[in-house]
This record gives sequence, structure tokens and C-alpha cells, in this order.
Amino acid sequence: MRDIINSDAGVLNWFSQQFALLTPLKMVIALGMGLLVGLVIALVYRKAFRGVLFSANFANTLIMLTMITTPVVMCIKSNISLSMGMVGALSIVRFRTAVKDPMDTAYMFWALTMGILLGAELYLIALVVVVGISVAILLLSFFRMKAPNAYLLVVHYDEEVEPDIEATLARLRNRRLRSKTVTRGGAEITVELQLNERYDIVNRMLDIEGVHNATLIACQNEAGN
Repeated sequence: MRDIINSDAGVLNWFSQQFALLTPLKMVIALGMGLLVGLVIALVYRKAFRGVLFSANFANTLIMLTMITTPVVMCIKSNISLSMGMVGALSIVRFRTAVKDPMDTAYMFWALTMGILLGAELYLIALVVVVGISVAILLLSFFRMKAPNAYLLVVHYDEEVEPDIEATLARLRNRRLRSKTVTRGGAEITVELQLNERYDIVNRMLDIEGVHNATLIACQNEAGN
């Protein structure tokens, strides 16, 4: 009976030590803040998204990253030995998912950073940071710097009209010959172009007698350009 009492006392002491370092109320507050901040990050991602296909799963992943990182940092902060083991465990993790857009990587680091701040119980700093970065991203998406649109022009023509094609392309400043193929049925060239404004280069090519077909292919993946 004495051994049982002693063992129960040891268990109670262990639980009391754990709750003294990390109370359930602190966990609830931290997870609630993580959910709130994660939702803000997901909403900013949805508002500033300019790609072709919006991924709701990635938005949910941003929320989960914030909420998962928060308790991990809280546990590491309260236990030095656990923090060393956690660093060793995380150092062997390898992520195989390819990130298509560099901005997605920035959103992931943003979610992780907010989880670290919330786990350290720096709630005021976390709120200031999430508001500041949200405003910056929304402003950048509104005043988005537009680069010249890149295209590939593919023209199939008779060789004798090549000077007329060169004269038409000479009106464009930014151009680069990518490939040229000559066959018995004619010739084909692929030219890289950068067009700042709408320029009906395809119809101008078709106006040349001897041009069989012309195709203009967009090289950029962003829907906004």
C-alpha cells in the first residue's frame, strides 16, 4: 500500500510540474490565437492570389501550420531537453512536395513564423506582425509590377518571303530567334517576343503572301498578365 501511495504521489507530482509549466488555459488561448492568425493568413492568400487555379487545400494547410507550430514551440520553451530532441528530430525531415509558386513558400514561412511567435506567447507582437504583413501583401497585389508579356511566335512560310517576315519583326524591339527549320515544304521559325501592349502580330504575319500559318503562344503562367 505504501508503494502504491508513493507511486500515486509521484504521478501527481509529475502532473503538477507539467501543468505548472504549461497550463491548459495557456494551450487553449495559444491554439485559439493560432486559429485566428491562420485564418487571416488564409484569407490574405485567397485575396492576393493571382494564379490560374486556387487551392483550398493549401489555404487550409496554412491554418494547420500555424496551429501545429504553436504548441510545438510552447513545449520546446518549457523543456530544454525536449527542445534538443525536437531539433534533432526535425533535422531529418524532408519535404518532397514541389512548390510551384515562390509566393507559396513565403506564405508557408509566414505561417511558421506566426506559430513561433504565438508559441512564445508574444501575442501582441504576433498581431502587429500579421497585420503589417497582410497590409504589405495586399498593397503589393494591388500595385503589382507588370513585366512585359513573353510569347513564342511560330511561323510556317515559304523561304522567298523571309525578308518580309524579318521586316515585320524588325518593328518589335525585344525579339530573339529560338529555332529555324527548313524543309522541302517550306520553313518554320520560332521567335521569342516581349509585348508590352496588344499587338496583332499574327494577323500581320498572315497578311504576308507566302505565310501558311502563324501561332502566338504565351510563356507566362500568371492569369493576371
